[in-house]
Amino acid sequence: MGPYSDLFDELRVVTAGGELDLVTVPAFARDLEEARHGGGRLLLIVDLRGVTFMDGSVLDPLYAAWKDCRERLGWLRVVHHLPGASLVFRAAGLRDCFPRYASTEDAWHDVPADRATADRGT
Repeated sequence: MGPYSDLFDELRVVTAGGELDLVTVPAFARDLEEARHGGGRLLLIVDLRGVTFMDGSVLDPLYAAWKDCRERLGWLRVVHHLPGASLVFRAAGLRDCFPRYASTEDAWHDVPADRATADRGT
């Protein structure tokens, strides 16, 4: 048992790779649903660093997971690095819901990529 066992009991990570589009999003949505099984507070990190393409079909399952986490007094944070994900979130008006995190560690500590870059520049 590590020093953070209580904190990490609430944390779940969903990782996706390849293309997220109409064909592949149903499997991604199932992964998000499985990660949300159980009760209580939920902290969810969605790691999209392995995603090579993403379209708007990812928005419904991601937003549903985001709402569920917030209703359970938790949060959902998205890790990604390609500009395509940011464009999809911006086009949908969801950048405030899904700010970019550079790593799962940054997501855990709530250090968005823009803030991390600004902090390193000072």
